[in-house]
Amino acid sequence: MMVRVFGHYVSRAYLMLGLAEFWVCALALVVGAYLRFEGDLGRLEQDSYSLWYTALLFGGLMSAAMVSVGLYQRGLRLSGGLLVRIGLAFLFASMAMSLLFYAVPGLFVGRGVLGYALLVSLLGVLVLRTAFYRTTGEDVRKHRVLVLGTGKHAQMVRDLSQDSDTFQVVGYVQLNEAEDVIEPSQRSHLSVPLLEAAVAREVDEIVIAVDDRRRRMPVEELLDCKMRGITVLDLPSFFEKEAACIRIDLVTPGWLLTASGFRGRGLGHYGKRAFDLLAAAIGVVLASPLMLATALAIRWEAGWRGPVFYHQTRVGCGGRHFRLHKFRSMRTDAEADGKARWAQVGDDRVTRVGRFIRKTRLDELPQLFNVLRGEMSLVGPRPERPEFVEQFKGKISFYDERHRVMPGLTGWAQLCYQYGSSEDDAREKLQYDLYYVKNTSFFLDLIILLETVEVVLWRKGAR
Repeated sequence: MMVRVFGHYVSRAYLMLGLAEFWVCALALVVGAYLRFEGDLGRLEQDSYSLWYTALLFGGLMSAAMVSVGLYQRGLRLSGGLLVRIGLAFLFASMAMSLLFYAVPGLFVGRGVLGYALLVSLLGVLVLRTAFYRTTGEDVRKHRVLVLGTGKHAQMVRDLSQDSDTFQVVGYVQLNEAEDVIEPSQRSHLSVPLLEAAVAREVDEIVIAVDDRRRRMPVEELLDCKMRGITVLDLPSFFEKEAACIRIDLVTPGWLLTASGFRGRGLGHYGKRAFDLLAAAIGVVLASPLMLATALAIRWEAGWRGPVFYHQTRVGCGGRHFRLHKFRSMRTDAEADGKARWAQVGDDRVTRVGRFIRKTRLDELPQLFNVLRGEMSLVGPRPERPEFVEQFKGKISFYDERHRVMPGLTGWAQLCYQYGSSEDDAREKLQYDLYYVKNTSFFLDLIILLETVEVVLWRKGAR
């Protein structure tokens, strides 16, 4: 069920969740005061009226922070990404409260009270979120999409929806396509204005998926929907949002130029580099016993002969070549003929120790030194060999765009797609790499690093 709030249509379920979380956070400040002063609020500098006023402000700031990080959009589910969003919301709210205390000293309740309030509200929000996701049906949590078009592009949306747990298609509007691919039972001719139909079907988004954009589009009706708070997206933007990739068969150079993202160097770039340096330095110190043990195991298996490390030329930011360092996991004659080959499942060139360090990602640890040298980042597209880069640049559109950022130890493509061992795999992985290049941010880096921990622990994707 959708309801209007100041002219904007929102889900009733998420509106009720937001109100419940507001009151949980507001009451948490009062509970924090009781805990801090052991029930004796007479020791508090404020009177009870001012305490409740501060509590309502705290609840309001917490709600605003949670809205700002997207905690009330449909499609979210219990995951590491959700916890990161909650953490960021609490960080923003605590910073805002500190500034408010500084600007209006009369509202100050003390660091102890604020600390208790943040802890109690965090527990309350986690309990509410867990209950919400376990008791509401998937249809409530999925955002509802109306598709304009019934041709091949509309079929792409239908195919995506079959495996999606974030959205559901509520209909396909027929607009005189040259070829109708969607089944007649799912097509619909609108007998009422588009806005009226969208409201009746509780639509959150409208996706323009016509095969030929030169045909007449209901521009005025789409603007009516947009002005009422219904999101209107073109097909590439929809796939970017729902599949977290840039479909290279849908985008054009013009779309890449005008779409949001693809930001150049700024303060975020230098912050990312500072974080890389700090994290890589700490990583080298903490991982040094593991690196020593790995080196000894490699030498022992080789009869105390042969190299411990494997050095390979890769393509980095701006197309510059650099030497990537890894622990040797294959036989020394793995490419004796000088031809570059993909690693395969059950590759017989991999040694026994190599098989273990590949599964546990220990072979990647020396790349921390590449990070310290400024040749790599912790997060970014995985660097590829020059032989493969030259091959793919001539066959895959926009392939060279992945070299606009620093390559990484881990990346979005590594989390979203299997290990690549062919040109088709490289094309699929490029779509995720382009998503990262377009939307690179500290928040996305943090999500990738957290989810990489899961990949390492469960040994996913290694060969």
